[in-house]
Amino acid sequence: MNLLNTLVDKGLRRETPTREEALAVLATSDDDVLDVVAAAGRVRRHWFGRRVKLNYLVNLKSGLCPEDCSYCSQRLGSDTGILKYSWLKPEEASKAAAAGLAGGAKRVCLVASGRGPTDRDVERVAGTIAAIKERHEDVEVCACLGLLSEGQAERLRAAGADAYNHNLNTSEATYGDITTTHTYADRVDTVRKAHAAGLSACSGLIAGMGESDEDLVDVVFALRALDPDSVPVNFLIPVEGTPLAAEWNLTPQRCLRILAMVRFVCPDVEVRIAGGREVHLRTLQPLALHLANSIFLGDYLTTEGQAGRADLEMIADAGFEVEGADEVTLPAHRAAAGCGCGAHEGAGACGSHGGEGAGCGAEAGGAGCGGHAGAAGSTAAESAAAGADAARTDAARTDAARTDLVAVRRRGAGTDLAPNA
Repeated sequence: MNLLNTLVDKGLRRETPTREEALAVLATSDDDVLDVVAAAGRVRRHWFGRRVKLNYLVNLKSGLCPEDCSYCSQRLGSDTGILKYSWLKPEEASKAAAAGLAGGAKRVCLVASGRGPTDRDVERVAGTIAAIKERHEDVEVCACLGLLSEGQAERLRAAGADAYNHNLNTSEATYGDITTTHTYADRVDTVRKAHAAGLSACSGLIAGMGESDEDLVDVVFALRALDPDSVPVNFLIPVEGTPLAAEWNLTPQRCLRILAMVRFVCPDVEVRIAGGREVHLRTLQPLALHLANSIFLGDYLTTEGQAGRADLEMIADAGFEVEGADEVTLPAHRAAAGCGCGAHEGAGACGSHGGEGAGCGAEAGGAGCGGHAGAAGSTAAESAAAGADAARTDAARTDAARTDLVAVRRRGAGTDLAPNA
């Protein structure tokens, strides 16, 4: 397939695909999905080998959120039956983190519900970071606390945070349909604050909320422009009690196409399979490891994940290996620019990728962010019929969605039950 050969060549050169090419990946048929995975897998292996980075979530504060994000079980006024608790003490969070690290996790993600942290909250998180790093000196710590105010990113960096996560979630055009209590621009601003403070930026998306292919391509190109080191790809978990509870729009094949498109657009960036992989990829999860080089281990914030032991067995059985604490996640050219956890001291802050074709989102050298040089030729047209067939197949398969796979988390941090690590 000429499209895939072109995208592999561009991925190996860190060159941006055209929007038409990205759309054509999403429009490929189920018959071609293994070819798509194989092609994107070449790009993934070129930049990341067969390493899989493990990440572990610690939910510092659950529920009690004033925002109205339609996808979220912690949203304002939700009746989802999730655990609700205020801030964990540093020693409790450290104990929870230790469970994930014992399972092979390299990064701990500290998450708190809410619009954004107060200065007192930043102090709380700083204490938690100190407690974790006192026991685990080499662990990467990523904070995810919502919208940041001026100076808060710098304070988190000074406290020992390595990264900050804040997802764009969906396209700017449809963001107002998903959330009304803050804006898409607010989210972009927070990612930029994290970048400017020297934190490794982590920002991704949620697929399956009823968005179009164009929306998916829009948000991935916007992420490339922001140049995060890590792009988590979440697949909507339609939790009962949320406005999107009936949105079962994904099949395993659709998820694989989305991950492949993200890999082609951001070839040298950590692509992480995040929430919903167990629900939507199901038995095809091992194929997704050929596209993404990072996953979450065990449970998510408010829903149960696959058992940690099963994750490790899946990685080994698929021929991959867990990335070690002493290994640098990002490719050498990004690490040399001072990007990403484990990159050591470099020649500049994250995102300062000078030079030709310099990395995901780089604007130098003519291969930059959103640069639509060239044309897809007849590629998009050739894929249109197949795309229509794929859409019909996806729609038919979602009629038999496995809603019983959604399990609200009842264990781990904030409970007396051991976490699923």
